[in-house]
Amino acid sequence: MAAVWQQVLAVDARYNAYRTPTFPQFRTQYIRRRSQLLRENAKCGFEPGLRRQYLRLRSQLLALRYGPLSEQSSFRASSVRSSRTTLDRMEDFEEDPRAQGARGHRRSVSRGSYQLQAQMNRAVYDERPPGSLVPTSVAEASRAMAGDTTLSENYAFAGMHHIFDQHVDSAVPRLQFANDDKHLLACCSLDGTLSIMTLSPPPPTVKVTLKGHAAPVTDFAWSLSNDIIVSTSKDGTLRIWNTEDGRCIREVADPEGSELLCCTFQPMNNNLTVVGNSKHHLQVVNISTGKKVKGGSSKLTGRVLSLSFDAPGRILWAGDDRGSIFSFLFDMATGKLTKAKRLVVNEGSSISSITARSWISREARDPSLLINACVNKLLLYRVVDNEGTLQLKRSFPIQHGSQPLHSIFCPLMSFRQGACVVTGSEDGCVYFFDVERNTKAIVNKLQGHSGPVLDVSFNCDESLLASSDTTGMVIIWRREQK
Repeated sequence: MAAVWQQVLAVDARYNAYRTPTFPQFRTQYIRRRSQLLRENAKCGFEPGLRRQYLRLRSQLLALRYGPLSEQSSFRASSVRSSRTTLDRMEDFEEDPRAQGARGHRRSVSRGSYQLQAQMNRAVYDERPPGSLVPTSVAEASRAMAGDTTLSENYAFAGMHHIFDQHVDSAVPRLQFANDDKHLLACCSLDGTLSIMTLSPPPPTVKVTLKGHAAPVTDFAWSLSNDIIVSTSKDGTLRIWNTEDGRCIREVADPEGSELLCCTFQPMNNNLTVVGNSKHHLQVVNISTGKKVKGGSSKLTGRVLSLSFDAPGRILWAGDDRGSIFSFLFDMATGKLTKAKRLVVNEGSSISSITARSWISREARDPSLLINACVNKLLLYRVVDNEGTLQLKRSFPIQHGSQPLHSIFCPLMSFRQGACVVTGSEDGCVYFFDVERNTKAIVNKLQGHSGPVLDVSFNCDESLLASSDTTGMVIIWRREQK
C-alpha cells in the first residue's frame, strides 16, 4: 500500500502553500517531516481500508480548513496507478514562447563560433575593471526574456509535482531528462535496471524498464536524438538500449572483466562513447560496431568515476577516486585520446561528478567546470586554455564526504540575471547557488528527501527539476507559476 501514503503526502503538498504564508521555511520542514513519518508508517502494515479512510478524512479536513482546491484529484482506490502519485496539478504543460526561444538559444554552437565568442568575451573582459560584468550583444534581450527578475524568483519551486518509487530501497545514482525535452526522464538504479519515465500526458508513468544488467547500473547517457541510451554496470558490460521499446541493441563486455563506472557520448559523434572502469582505464568505444577505437584509451591514477566533454567535443575531462582530474585532447577524425593536463583537487578524495559548460552569457566569461569532490564543497573551475587547464574560481559549502553526488548548471543560464548551479547533498537537500554572488550564495534549498541526494536534472525549459537519492526515491519539483 505504498501508493496510499504517497497520496496522503500529495494532499499535504497540494495544500502546503496555504500554511504559514509568511514562513516558507516551516512549510519545507513540515512536508519533509511528513514524508519521513509516512514512509515509516507505510512499513507497519496497516489495514488498507483504514489507510484509505484516513486519506478521505484528511482530504476533507484540509478542504474545510483551507477551502477546496481549484483542481481536486480523485483519490479513489480505482484511480491508483501502480505506486506513482502526482503531487501537484496534473495538467498539460503549456507551450511557452519564451521557453521555445530559450531552447533555440541553448543549442550547442559550432566550434568556430564557440572559439570566436570566447575570444571576444576575453577581449572585452581584459578592457574592463576587475569584477565588472561583461556585456554581450544579447545582454538586454536576455534580461527582457527573463523578466529582469532575481535568481531567487526564477528558481522558486512551489513543491513536489510527483514522486517515483519503482526503485525503492535501491539507490538511484543518476537521472537525466532527455535532450531538449520537457517530459521525458530516465534514471538508473543499483537494483540493476533503468527506467524511462514520461510526465505528460498525465498522470506521470514509467514508460519502459530496461532490464538486462546483472549487477548495479552505475551510469547512463542519452544520445543527442534521444533514441538510444548507453549504460554501464558493475557486471562489466556496456549496453545500448532502444528507448522506445526497451530492447537491448548491443552488449559490449569490458575485455579486462572490470566494473564499468561511467560513460558519456562524444557530443559531435554519437557513434563514439567514452567509458571508464574500476581498473583505472578510459576507453573510446564505437557503439555501432561494439569495438574499441585504436588509440582511444588511457590510464588514470585511480578508478574512473566521472567524465565530461566540452561543448565542441575537443577536450575530455576524467575524474578518479584518488582526487585527480585529467584533461585529454580528443581527435575528432580518429577518436584518439591524448593526455594533456592533470589537477589534484584533494589527494584521496573521489571526483564523483564533472560537468562542463561554455558560458557565453552576459555575466560569465570563460568555459567552466563544476566539480563534486568529497571535500564538503561544490567546486567551480575556470578553463584557462585549449588543453583543459583548470583554475579554481569559487567553492560552495555542502555536505559531501563519501556519497557519489552530482551537480548541474542551469540550462537557461544565458537568459537569467546571474548564473545558477544546482547540486545534491548528503544532508538530503537540493541546493541552488548563484556563482556570481560573493555572499549568501544560496538561492534556494529544497527539502523532501529522506536520504542523501545523489543527482539532479532540469528539463529543457527549467519548469521541472528532478532529484534522486540513496533510498530509491525520485522527486519531480515544479517551479512556482508567476
